[in-house]
Amino acid sequence: MIAAVLFDLDGTLADTARDLGGALNRLLAEEKREALPHEVLRPHVSGGARALLRAGFGITPEDSGYTALQQRFLAHYQSAICADTVLFDGIAELLDELDERGVAWGVVTNKSQRFTLALADALGLRNRAACLVSGDTSPRAKPDARPLLLGCGLAGAAPADTLYVGDDLRDVVAGKAAGVTTVAVRYGYLGDGVPIDEWGADRVVDTPADVLALLG
Repeated sequence: MIAAVLFDLDGTLADTARDLGGALNRLLAEEKREALPHEVLRPHVSGGARALLRAGFGITPEDSGYTALQQRFLAHYQSAICADTVLFDGIAELLDELDERGVAWGVVTNKSQRFTLALADALGLRNRAACLVSGDTSPRAKPDARPLLLGCGLAGAAPADTLYVGDDLRDVVAGKAAGVTTVAVRYGYLGDGVPIDEWGADRVVDTPADVLALLG
């Protein structure tokens, strides 16, 4: 029996692509560059600021000027963190059903805590979640196992009795390292690297409703 379900945030629980992409496009405009279409930016969202800045500017953390651009991007994002962000279709119903069944659920994300908490507040999730583990909550972020192990502890569930649901390869890598059952979602952002069917997830699902079938 599954005692807890933990979720990645961007691309799994919430569709944040338009707000994150909007922040990047405002930064591009400041730099007198052309905006990028939503369809171009969407696959990069689960990779956070690093992936979006690489997509928009071809810049990496090793390049000079990266930190300044990153801070400006994050300021833009914080100023409109939930303008167009919504829960994915079916997520609200899934969370309601987990609550009804008494299954703990929470979030384990690489998003910084200040953004995780602000978004959880805006979406009405903060007081419902058993845990909100962010990228700066534990010493290492995913794909390290420690954020997931912390989430399991806060949710009161053993890793063997926990599902972790995500839309990125590193979610599966972290989940495997932590000993949880990994669930990859086809509706998420997925990135532009290894195809989802090659991630090695324990399960791959098409919709949030499919997660319920895995609870046992």
